[in-house]
This record gives sequence, C-alpha cells and structure tokens, in this order.
Amino acid sequence: MPTISKRTVDILIASAQPGSLRDDTLKGFVVRLNRDGSLTYLFEYRAGRSRNAPWRRMSIGRHGMFTPTVARQAAQELQSRVRMGEDPARDRAIARTMPTLSAFADVFLNDAAAMAKAHPEKAKLRPRTVANYRSYLRVHIAPSLGSVRIDNLTERDVGHLHQLIGRTRPSTANRVVELIGTLWRAAAAQFRLTGTNPCSGVRAFKETKRERYLGLDEIVRLGQAISVAETTGVPMRIDATKPTSKHVPKSAPTVRIDPFAAAALRLLLLSGARLREILHAEWSNIDLQRGLFTVFGKTGRKHVLLPAPAVRILEKLPRHGSYVIPGAIAGRPRADLNRPWRTVVRYAGLTGIRIHDLRHSFAALAAGNGASLPIIGKLLGHSQSQTTLRYAHLADSPVRDVLNRAGRQIGSALQIQTD
Repeated sequence: MPTISKRTVDILIASAQPGSLRDDTLKGFVVRLNRDGSLTYLFEYRAGRSRNAPWRRMSIGRHGMFTPTVARQAAQELQSRVRMGEDPARDRAIARTMPTLSAFADVFLNDAAAMAKAHPEKAKLRPRTVANYRSYLRVHIAPSLGSVRIDNLTERDVGHLHQLIGRTRPSTANRVVELIGTLWRAAAAQFRLTGTNPCSGVRAFKETKRERYLGLDEIVRLGQAISVAETTGVPMRIDATKPTSKHVPKSAPTVRIDPFAAAALRLLLLSGARLREILHAEWSNIDLQRGLFTVFGKTGRKHVLLPAPAVRILEKLPRHGSYVIPGAIAGRPRADLNRPWRTVVRYAGLTGIRIHDLRHSFAALAAGNGASLPIIGKLLGHSQSQTTLRYAHLADSPVRDVLNRAGRQIGSALQIQTD
C-alpha cells in the first residue's frame, strides 16, 4: 500500500472512483474519496487491546482544510492517545453532548427540587438548600463560569472565582466552591469523567463559627417577652426620623404575635430542632403519647424527641390544616419567623442573637446537665460526629463543677483560702 501524500491523493482524485486509500506506514490512517468528489481523512482503531474490542472510525477532516501532512500529524496524535488506553471517538461523542456548568446545574437543581417535594424522606437536598444553591448559581457561578463546559473546568477557574468572591464574602466563597464540587462529582458519575475534581485543590477560607448561647437568665427574659407579645403586646418602636412617624397615634401602640409564632419559638428552644423542621412539621408526623415527631430535615429523616413542656404546647395548640405552624396561605407552612423574632428579642433586650442560636442554647444546656457529645449529637440529629465537636468545651462543664467542689473541700482541709 502506498503512503498517503500529495501525489497519491492527487492520483485518487484523478481516478474519480469512490474508494479508500490506507497508509502503509501509519496504521489506521485512511483517506477516502466520497461520491460527491470530496476527500476525507480518517483514522481507524480498536477501542481496546482484546481481539473482541470494537473498531472505531474518526473523521479527521476534509481535504482542502487539511493537507496530507497536517492530517498525518493529527492521525499520529490519535494513535498516541489510543496507545495510552484512551478512546478518542468516545471522548469526542461525549464532548458533543457535554453540557456547560450552568446547563448541568439547572438540571441538577431541578431534579433535586422535584425529589425534595415528592420524596422528602429520600432527598439529599432540602428545598431551602436548593434555593440557596440557585442563588449562588445566578449571582456568582453563571456570570463567571456558566458557559464553561463542565469537563473543561479547571482548578485555576474555580480558584480564581473563589478568590474573587472571598474578597468580601469568604463564607459564601467556600459554599460556592462546595456547590461546584458537588456538580462536578454528579457530572463525573453521569458522563464517566476522568481526572481530579477541580475543587479539590482550592483551599477554603478560614471561617469563624458564631457561638452564642443563651444563659438561663436570658432564656427567662426571652420567655417573658414571648408571653407579653402573645397576650398584651409589646410597645411598638417608632422611628422618629421616618416621615410616616407623624401619623402614628399618640397613645403607645403595641405589637402582638400570633399563638402559632409564639409556639414555634418555644418549640425551637425546647427541642433543639432546626427552624425549617419546626415550620414544616405536620400533625400526621407527631406522636404526642411518645413525645416525638418525625421530620425530613437537612440530614434526612429523623425523630425529634419532645420534652413534656413541648408536648403540652402542642396539646393546647389549635389545628388549622395539616401543618403545626400554618402559613398565611391555606395548605402551606409558615415561611419564616423574622418579624415575631425581632419583636421579642428587642423587648427582651437581647443583642447579637439569631433564631438558630436557640438550637445552640439547647445543646449548651444539655451539655451543662451532663450530656455526652454522642447524646448531644443524637438530640440534635447530627449525621456526623464531627459536627457535634463544636460543643466539646461545653460538655466539660459538669466535670469542671465536680472539680471545683472537690478542690474546695481539699483546699479547706489544707487551710487554703479560696474565696
């Protein structure tokens, strides 16, 4: 067989007979004369080392766009990839259907939202998490990396975006990288991508975890504020700088919160549950006799234990629909507790505290009463023991009390003044 060169190609064209010419020095390199008179350079190979491996044929390009020399160089590169165990034809086919990061993320989040709605007990992402991810995608990812094909995403791309966001919002930057990493892993499983996750080498910014726990005196003030806000109402705070303030009646107006908001705030502190677990709780999943209710929360399905005061709150709460804390729209749960929370916190004189800190306060009180870290993790529904480690220093509180009592006794015996 002759070598594919300009001379042999010209002879093939002059013959005007459709057919193929195979190169005698580069195995798999082929030039084909088509019926319409055009010429195509091809590369043929076995996709594997076994005799039963299928044959593949790839188009290198048309004659005119490629010279015989350039086409040969392309065939040599393909041959090298095949010898390294790659399958260039398959890779090309995948590349043609490979979505961009934004396109894949849209499908991924739509599927996650549908699963969270239809089968919350099996969902890996909760609706609130999906909403947050959509926000990260719209605000941060899509403008910078949305048009990048997901298999072409590099660590440099992700690292640059991470640094850009981290200049002002380091925590958000870390969450964005986590989302991109999740998307890449899902794409790798679906499209059988090879290589390393482009997020694996991006070093997260250091985050300072907020630790705010309510003391017993603060809990008393909070409880009193909830009671006042639920019954007589708390005085409205009037901003004299606003133009509308002149229309406020001279007699001191008050703000009241509804009984469902009051119950939700109390249940959050009594159970240590997450906000959405309380707001989305349904009567059908509550067992008042056993003192527990089943939720489908951040870590999947779990049972939240209810102390006696929480059970009494639920027993007295009227039932308006399927949700324990009904929303303004019939058949839907309450969206948030922002307004009632601001009202009671202001009246109680508490600063620097969030609704989620009620969960931390529950854990702190449990630790102070001698609960071990595994028990605290069980009460809070943590899926990983590392999550509970933030309360490790609190779990030493009972030990410290025993130490101090023993120390005072021994110090007294040794006639050492401790007071």
